[in-house]
Amino acid sequence: MPTIRVKQLFTHPIKGLTPQLITRVDLLAGHGIPGDRAFALMYDTADAETAAPIVPWMKKKSFAMQCDRPELAALTCEYEASTGVLTVRREEIELLRADANTAIGRTQISQFFSHYLTTVSDQKIEQRPLRLVGSGDGTTRYPDRNHVHLSLISTATLENLSQITGQFIDSRRFRPNIVVEGISAWEEFDWIGQEFEVGTARIAIKARLPRCLNIDVHPDSGVRDLPLFSLLQKTFNHKDAGVLATVIQDGTVTLGDCLL
Repeated sequence: MPTIRVKQLFTHPIKGLTPQLITRVDLLAGHGIPGDRAFALMYDTADAETAAPIVPWMKKKSFAMQCDRPELAALTCEYEASTGVLTVRREEIELLRADANTAIGRTQISQFFSHYLTTVSDQKIEQRPLRLVGSGDGTTRYPDRNHVHLSLISTATLENLSQITGQFIDSRRFRPNIVVEGISAWEEFDWIGQEFEVGTARIAIKARLPRCLNIDVHPDSGVRDLPLFSLLQKTFNHKDAGVLATVIQDGTVTLGDCLL
């Protein structure tokens, strides 16, 4: 039986912004990765219940994301958990450095992204102010689906899509937490209902992962350069890629760890 190993690990500190490639991650049962999608850029409203800096989980339409705001991918956003500082660059030019854990910093971040999308987005899109919500202490999470914690995809599935399109398909288009190697293309679909040990943690595979227009967006340029979403439907008669999992036992996962 081939060995299945962790090839890449990602966190996404701020929902919709740059994935961060890491070498080690802690998994928390019933939660996922502390710090993954801990923050989000919420479309601001006059609703008093959502005026606080920390809001409960909401559906993804409440937040700015690359599926409808692809220009976000043109920014390189780095969040340093130890300091709470978010640095934003475009073409290696620093545009913003602010502390996501202070009121002043959060205002700076909110105003920056509100202005950025107003200036670069298609003017046909309704321009609404954004507000940074969430906490860097690991307690908040804003995934697309409230009751799942991780997303996984295989290198073989990505390679199959690269062969079909004739272009390299970057794993970041799919915004995974874990990329695995050692299985055949699309084999991860067969894992649904199974449990795996990975590192010192244990996860349960729950469902296939339905995709959206986010996968059409180049993760560096912010341009919709490849119709991957429609290709999935035309080629495979579905819009799924990768799988969703929950964490059922705390533990640590490191690059190269096996799935058992």
